[in-house]
Amino acid sequence: MALACARRLGGEIVSVDSMKVYRRLDVATAKPSERERAEIRHHCLDISDPETVFSVADFVRAAEAAIRDIHSRGRLALLSGGTALYFRALLEGLFEGPGRHPEIRRELEAKADNLGSSPLHRELAALDPAAAAKIHPTDRRRLIRALEVLILTGEPISRRQRQWAGFHGGEGRTFFSLPRYPFAMVRVTRSREELRERIRLRVERMAARGLREEAEWVFANRDRLSPTPLQAVGYKELFPFFSGQADWRECLERLCLATNRLVRGQDTWFRKFPARELFLSPGSDPEAAADELAANEFAANPG
Repeated sequence: MALACARRLGGEIVSVDSMKVYRRLDVATAKPSERERAEIRHHCLDISDPETVFSVADFVRAAEAAIRDIHSRGRLALLSGGTALYFRALLEGLFEGPGRHPEIRRELEAKADNLGSSPLHRELAALDPAAAAKIHPTDRRRLIRALEVLILTGEPISRRQRQWAGFHGGEGRTFFSLPRYPFAMVRVTRSREELRERIRLRVERMAARGLREEAEWVFANRDRLSPTPLQAVGYKELFPFFSGQADWRECLERLCLATNRLVRGQDTWFRKFPARELFLSPGSDPEAAADELAANEFAANPG
């Protein structure tokens, strides 16, 4: 869909995806092919090594540079992807928070290593119940960050985030009352049945294109990679195969189920954005849909 819109509008694509930023991780992340990249210029792909922690702030800096570059050449920036937090940070800005504190982070990491993430979640629930309610008990990275902010500032991260609520419900704020860029947003949707079938076919294609070898490399290097690739849907579901705990087909089925859950979660998040919903029925022509968007939505909102 993004490629079709870029063709119609003479634009370039900025990838808004927390996994596509990593080099070498290509199959499970469904990066655009070399042919697609040759046809339409893409930005924010392959800009970090998987061993490096890549933050939301890192993405915002990279995306802002890409948008400036695209606009400097008189072209349209088309943001495409599924990481809602990245969209939110780019369009609203980042809330002001303290930097990482290595010693505190090491202590929290050690606690998670020894006891698991559940004790961290219970600790956060006692100190900042609003933040704990929004963070899954197994989301180690976000739990550690929330506790780190609380320890450093004495202030719950949920209170700081309310100051950054924007279109997500800040008191007295309307949808994108202060957007950082003029924009038009479209949320592409399909029926649940078609999504399940498309996910199944996507997993089968990835398996045929080298998913096992890529996931095996991630598994073999898990002790030195940053947490994001290890927690991402696409790899962790396959780890039981490499540790001899499940067969390959079973792991692929787990991947299908996890991807379906991810899609439902993305849908929930993106319903909070001021976006026009574009429903694509089975067999819809993306080129025709792109023509309609180019003639209406993006023509009226050319930002």
